[in-house]
Formats: sequence, C-alpha cells, structure tokens
Amino acid sequence: MVRLARSRHVAEFRRIFQDPILFIGLLLVVAFIALAILAPIWAMVKESWTADGRELFDRYLGSPVYRTIIRNTLQMGLLVATLGTVLGFVMAYIQVKVAVPFKRLFHLIALVPVISPPFAVATAVLLLFGRNGMISKGIFNERYDIYGLDGLTLVLTLSYFTIAYLNMHGMMMALDPALDEAATNLGASKWRIFRTVTVPMLIPGIAGSFLLLFVEAIADLGNPLVMGGNFEVLSTRIYVSIVGLYNTTAAAVLSVILLVPSLLVFVVQRYWISRTSVVSITGKPSGTPHQITHPLVRWPLFAVAMTVTGLVFLIYGTIFVGAFTQIINVNNTFTLEHFDFVINGYGSDAMKDTTQLAAIATPIAGVLGMLVAFLVARKKFLGRNALDFATMLGIAVPGTILGIGYLLVFNSAVEVTLPIIGTFTLIPKLTGGRAVFGGAAAIVLVFIVRSVPAALRSGVAALSQIDPSIEEASISLGADNFGTFRRITLPLVRPAFLSGLIYAFARSMTTISAIIFLTTPRTKIMTHQILNEVENGRYGNAFAYCVILILIVLAAITILSVAIGTSSGAEKTIEGGA
Repeated sequence: MVRLARSRHVAEFRRIFQDPILFIGLLLVVAFIALAILAPIWAMVKESWTADGRELFDRYLGSPVYRTIIRNTLQMGLLVATLGTVLGFVMAYIQVKVAVPFKRLFHLIALVPVISPPFAVATAVLLLFGRNGMISKGIFNERYDIYGLDGLTLVLTLSYFTIAYLNMHGMMMALDPALDEAATNLGASKWRIFRTVTVPMLIPGIAGSFLLLFVEAIADLGNPLVMGGNFEVLSTRIYVSIVGLYNTTAAAVLSVILLVPSLLVFVVQRYWISRTSVVSITGKPSGTPHQITHPLVRWPLFAVAMTVTGLVFLIYGTIFVGAFTQIINVNNTFTLEHFDFVINGYGSDAMKDTTQLAAIATPIAGVLGMLVAFLVARKKFLGRNALDFATMLGIAVPGTILGIGYLLVFNSAVEVTLPIIGTFTLIPKLTGGRAVFGGAAAIVLVFIVRSVPAALRSGVAALSQIDPSIEEASISLGADNFGTFRRITLPLVRPAFLSGLIYAFARSMTTISAIIFLTTPRTKIMTHQILNEVENGRYGNAFAYCVILILIVLAAITILSVAIGTSSGAEKTIEGGA
C-alpha cells in the first residue's frame, strides 16, 4: 500500500513537471508562501520563545491586568461575531426572502462599510453619540460615555456585518425553492419551514461568518485605538509595545497569545466546512421562489432594515458633511481646505503612494489567487491541502502579527554564502526608512498576502461549478495546461477573478493593522494618515481622506468591472444562443 501511494504521488508530480509553466507556477506559489507568510510567522514565534520571551509569557499569563486584556479581547470578539452574524443574516433574509420596498437601497447601504476605512465608522460615531455628540448631547442632552466595550461592539458590528451579509446572501440565493414547496405541501407552517429547512441549510454559512467576524474583531487595531478608552485589547497592547516601548519581544509574545484563538477558530472553521456538505444546486428542475408577504413578518423586518440603513446613512453622511465643514458641530462653515490639504498639501503623497501600491498589489494578488485555486481545485498532488491552508493563513493571522513578523525578517538584508559564488544578498532590506524602494516592497507584499485568500476562495468556488470535462477536452485536443487555463478556465471564472481583484484593491486601500509598523517617511499610507489626523483631533482632514479614499475605491471598481467584465463566457454563449 505504501509503495502504491508513493508511486501515485510520484506520478502526480511527474504530470506537473511535464508542463514547465505549471511547474514554474507551483514553485512561485511555494516560494511566495514560504517567504511572505510562513517566514514572518515563524520569526515572530521564534522571537517570543527566547529567554526574555519565556519570562514575559510567565509574567503576562500570571498578571491580572493581562488576563483582563485577554478576556476583553475574547469578549469583544464573541459579541461582534454574534451580533454581526445575526445582522448580516437578517439583512440577507430581507433581501432574498421578504417582499419589501427599497431592496436595492438596502443592498447598496450594506456594501458601503467594505469600501471605507474600518475606523471611519468609529470617528463618526464619536461625533454623533460621544460625550459631546451631536445627537447624545445636542438632542438628548446626555454626556454618554461611548468609549469602551459598548462603543467598540457597535462600530465593529457596523464595520464588519457586510462579511456575513455577503456570505448569507449568496447562500440564500442558491437555496432551491423546491425544498420550501415540498415542506409546504406536507403541511408545514412558514415558521416551521424557516426553522427546519432554511436555517439548517445555512448553518455552514452562519458558522463561517461567525468565525470570520471573530477573527476580524480580535485583530482590529484602528477602532480600539480610536474608541477603546480604558478598555484595552491585545491588538492595542501590541501596538503600544512596538510604537511606545520599542519592545519587539513583548510584541511577539502578545502576538503569539493573540494568534492562539485566531488559529483555533480558523482550524475549527475548516474542520466544520470539510465535514459539512449542504448541496442546493443539483442541476434538476427547481421550484418557483416565493417571497414572504405576511404583514407581521414583512413590516417588522422592513423596520429593521430601515433602521440599519438610516444608521449607516447617518454615519457616512457625517463623514461626508464633516469633510466640507471647518469643525463639525463647532464651526459648520463650508470649506474646501480639508480637500486642499489632502490633494495638494501634506496628504497628496499618501494618496499617491497608497493608490500606486494598491494598483501594483491588486493584479498580482488576483492572478496568484487564481493560480493557487487552479492548483488546489484541479490538480492532485501531495501537499495540495497544505498549500491551501498556508495560503489562507494570510487572512487567518491578525494583521499586527504579520507586520511584526515582517519587521523581524526583513529589517536587514538576507545574505547567502555559496562555495563558488561566495556571499551575495538574496533578499535586500525591505522594512524601515533605508529599505529598498523606501519600504514600499514590504507593504506591497503584505497587501498581496492579505488579499490572495479571498481570490483563492472565490476561484475555488467558481472552479467547483465548472465540469472538469471541459478542460479535459481542451487538453485532449492538444492544448497544454497553460493554454487551457488562459483560454478556457480563466474566461469561465471571470466573475470570481473580478471579485478577487475588487476585494484586493479595496482591502489594500483600507487596511491598517498589517502595515502600520511598515510605513516610512518615504512611503505614506492613507489609513495611517487618517489615524494620525483622528488622534490629533483634526476630524475634517480625516473625513476628507475618507471621502477621497471611498471615491478612489469606487472608481477602481468601475474600471475593473468594465475592463474584466462581470459575466462569464458561458453566460454570453447562452445569451447569444437564446
């Protein structure tokens, strides 16, 4: 048996070696994962396990203060994951299943948080509901202290519920209406159908959304810095260790502590998904979708959707108005000075640098994600699942941990000595002010690492819907793997490729936790500049940054949609043939 398995593995690799382009692609993917993902994580773990690190582990885990910080982090993560998943589920259910007006508006409003910096919501909420907030103090005359767990839960839930919404929306759209019809014909009530048919079919999506929101919440840095107050979490303590105390070992130890729950929920999620199979697309004739019209269900859910829409509209309206106001709620005179500061003044470098670096990282992340998806979904070789798992670590590992890992690995040049060639520089210094390209190369690498997992998952999902016999027919007709991928596979997965590119650009433009330690005076990033403006109380400049950033992301989405196309070749064939 062992010999047969070994022969099969050798034969699988031999088939890959026979195609030079596929072989080179596999080598590039492995090198990327080893260099950009695994090496920084390993360096961070190694740093935490030095003698000083082990002493800090004992001190932190035995200290009541740090135990409180760990408990705060987990408490915040669980609250945000629960509320964000419920909110995303309700908004998706209203969108797909309930007959209410303004559905298009609800959908657009639900997508807005994806294309804005995560702490833009926190800044606006402070101005609206803080101690001197326009609503809390101005209307209700209450000095409400929104700093702490309740404020963080509100802003993080509003910032990240879109992840659950998109996940649930896709799954609900794919549900076969024939299941509901069969249950109705058997005499089940609407509530019983919802409880025993709809919810069980969505359990993988609910679990996946909960776990993703948990990881995003405990890894978030910008919102706790703006709204945490005395409520400390691990991500802010890591930030203070690096920026305030210059103690890399302490930051590495705290990062390992933060890494444990992140990896734990990630492994649980993968285990859950691998054991759960809920098939809703069978290719057989399906029923006719029916929407809920009962007034006792329809109008309360409509009220919920209107409340969420009104709150999001109020928050982003505050950002927009604040960008054109001298000092919002103090001096409401119209001004364009904040935009002049960003476009023509100090902020112009950050705007140009961020857009250029995101534009460089986006196509690389999109192509790399599709390549890994092709290898994982279409090729069989030893280590395929490990390749998938290692790539997904880019999103499972909190951004602050990656940033610290990059500081440890790339803060000096990596030199190699060979017998004949001698000593040469394999990788130049990538981080810090004196780094190659002013530190821009490390930031682009982080952008790619954080974006590839989304492109990978989109690609795998799209490839799983395509019959492999189409590609096998292409190869049988003489095309090689690369030609088949370029002419057959890539056009069919075009919508997934587009979504991967859009996510990569939006994620690169709005990320902060992963690159906050990597920015240099020569390479400025907009989100870092926004955080600086918020910390210094210059909300007008921060809001102008946010408005311009959102406009840049919207323009990029439009350009990518026109350039790539939003439909696959298969859909065009059907339309043409109809």
